[in-house]
Amino acid sequence: MKKFFKEFKEFALRGSVMDLAIGVIIGAAFQAIVNSLVKDIMSPLIGLVAKTDLSDLSVEIFGVSVKYGSFLTAVINFIIMAFVIFLLVKGLNALSRLGKKNKPEEAEPTVKTCPFCMTEIDIKATRCPHCTSHLDEVFADADKD
Repeated sequence: MKKFFKEFKEFALRGSVMDLAIGVIIGAAFQAIVNSLVKDIMSPLIGLVAKTDLSDLSVEIFGVSVKYGSFLTAVINFIIMAFVIFLLVKGLNALSRLGKKNKPEEAEPTVKTCPFCMTEIDIKATRCPHCTSHLDEVFADADKD
């Protein structure tokens, strides 16, 4: 049982778990801000067209009230949250690229070394021009290993 609690403590206090917990808490707080923005500012402004608050819009169908305004409010909340998360991820990716040095991509090799005389020869050569050794079999055997 002691080992179990020790493993749980290591898991709970690991950096990635703590980062996730902090992210969830900040995300919940940010969601409250976005909800307020949509409910208290955007819905009334959009509601000016309908002469009512957007979240209050509904229609009666066979005695059942369908609150499509509330649904539209939720969709606007989602779009704003998704856009902000997109911007955050895009910004973090840009920051992570700044810290890394730009490595030039390695070009395809144009030469190879003859295993017999150790001189550099064209990559397409099948025979060494210096020692006249056949290279097809040597490099084919090396590719198999």
